Amino acid sequence: MVESGTKPTASIRKLYEWTTSIPLFACLLYFSGLLDNNLLFQGVAGVLLVFCVMSAVHHSEIVAHRVGEPYGTIILAVSITIIEVAIIISLMVTGGERYASFARDTVYAAVMLLLNGIVGLSLFIGGRKYHTQTFSPHSVKIALVSLVSIVAFTMILPTFTRSHAGPYYTEAQLLFEVFACLAIYIGFISAQTTRHREYFITDQGDAEHGAARPVSNKALVISLVFLLISLMIVVLLAKVLSLPLEQLVVHYGLPKTLVGIIIAAIILLPEGIASVNAARKNKIQTSLNLALGSALASIGLTIPAVSIASYIYDFPLVLGLDILSIILLVISIYTVMISLIGGRSNAVYGVVLLVNLVAYVFLTINP
Repeated sequence: MVESGTKPTASIRKLYEWTTSIPLFACLLYFSGLLDNNLLFQGVAGVLLVFCVMSAVHHSEIVAHRVGEPYGTIILAVSITIIEVAIIISLMVTGGERYASFARDTVYAAVMLLLNGIVGLSLFIGGRKYHTQTFSPHSVKIALVSLVSIVAFTMILPTFTRSHAGPYYTEAQLLFEVFACLAIYIGFISAQTTRHREYFITDQGDAEHGAARPVSNKALVISLVFLLISLMIVVLLAKVLSLPLEQLVVHYGLPKTLVGIIIAAIILLPEGIASVNAARKNKIQTSLNLALGSALASIGLTIPAVSIASYIYDFPLVLGLDILSIILLVISIYTVMISLIGGRSNAVYGVVLLVNLVAYVFLTINP
């Protein structure tokens, strides 16, 4: 009798957990119409947006437990990328010329935050606690080689091509860029999951974590439903709040590119927390899998998706970075490469990367 009464109670309690209740509350707020020109409710919506992103990641992790690692980090990275793609495309379709560079700015910000911020903070915190942490240099080489090529095809070459005036690609060049990004990303995923899976799971703790965890069918269905709800409401709220955020940035005399940094920071918040927590537990390999895998997914999947959407919906798409941004990006990738290529890390590498992050934000505000 006690057991039969406990299950309904547990099910009811499950609905009151923040990962399920907050997305529902956010949907209620969005469809209530209270967000129109109301700063108070817009502020509440901004807080709910952050928690909905974290809820989406939480439910994606539960789904990932059915397949184990490294599939878990892949599902997490792809979930974040879906949010990023949906926000960018929805804003660019409705915004037109005003948002022509929004995809470039957001993806560039995401890559800079991942390489300098999340990797830097993970190395710093892990190095402070354990002095030296070891990981597979082979996994880092595979990720960074893939990242360098994708970055070059998507954000550097468009600045220097001559077929179209300005930092644009022609339709033929866009198709090649889509093919190149997808081919490289599929190759990386193949190495991470099958051909060289051992490179990405080196520690005993990671190997234990790599085994699939038991998740009931009921929990799986609940997580799938609320994953979709969370992704949907994040896109809707971001679309509503983007204009007030842009107006606030412009009001204080800041560049519009700062909007891309803020949105990227919100999207990457849960992934950053997961990566830093892994470094604190001396699982630096998992931390790097998250950060570098997300950087590859962010640029290798987002840019092709936006490129295809721009072809279908015929909205302008600026891809090429200016010279200052290219220099900052090259410095960041080179610093990460030198820091990780040996398979051993310490806090000094983290400090240098965090300084790179500060320089990036500072020079965005004061170019």
